Amino acid sequence: MVVTFGLKAQKTADHVPTEKALLWKIDGNEMETPSYLFGTIHMIGKDDYILRESVKTALDNSSMITFEINMDDMTDMSAMLPLVMKMFMKNDTTLQDLLSEEDYQVVTDHFKKSALPLPMSFLEKMKPMFLTMLDPEAMGSFDMGDDGEIVSYEMELYALAQEQEKEIGGLETAEYQMSVFDKIPYQVQADMLVQGIKSGHDTTSMDQLQQMVQMYKDQDIQGMQEMMDDETLGVKGYEDVLLVDRNRNWIPVMGEMMGKKQVFFAVGAGHLGGEEGVIALLRDAGYKVTPVMD
Repeated sequence: MVVTFGLKAQKTADHVPTEKALLWKIDGNEMETPSYLFGTIHMIGKDDYILRESVKTALDNSSMITFEINMDDMTDMSAMLPLVMKMFMKNDTTLQDLLSEEDYQVVTDHFKKSALPLPMSFLEKMKPMFLTMLDPEAMGSFDMGDDGEIVSYEMELYALAQEQEKEIGGLETAEYQMSVFDKIPYQVQADMLVQGIKSGHDTTSMDQLQQMVQMYKDQDIQGMQEMMDDETLGVKGYEDVLLVDRNRNWIPVMGEMMGKKQVFFAVGAGHLGGEEGVIALLRDAGYKVTPVMD
């Protein structure tokens, strides 16, 4: 049993990707046609956005594009309405209950200046991590280019897929993603929100976010994964909830989809690298996963 565990650990370590690439080809396991895995960054300054020809070609060759969650559902109000109440903290908890007077004022001042057309009396009842998703600037400051415009890789790929009338899929439901927020204590979420807002004025945090963007542009998925494990980014101790558990859940879903058609998977680049990353887990499951170089 000890020997078996040791062999499995060695196998997993051997399967960790070392190449710098965002696009990977998946084949083997009796698949008739290859599928593709692409690492995204959810938000990036327009000047830093680039969609390489190899990515466009892989998407062109695929009959289906699959995101972390089905993007069709995100634009369907009837599907989103049941999830609205899941955006709010339980037991009538508010940010005022979680933060010091000083930190609450920091958050209030921030959202008064933000583009969100919602009063603080409404926002303060939301789960702090959801607030961070709603307002990119609450994640910290990064270079958005001269015009200050932010681009989403998911939305750009979704638009291309719609133009080509491709089938859209998701690896998990929006409801499951919402439930992840309940696995991280509200106090921790609130502290992360304050940290993100304050980091917009903190040169060290700004440097970290710039470094993350540069790693993405360099296609350094291993570096991104290691940086996400850094406790200074606020997620230390919750990697299993935010990354590992989800990565493991995705593998059988991906396998079922790939057994039926050629799929282009687009997930956050932070999910790709490491021993518990999607690439290593796919290799553990018997797939051949190779980088697609430009």
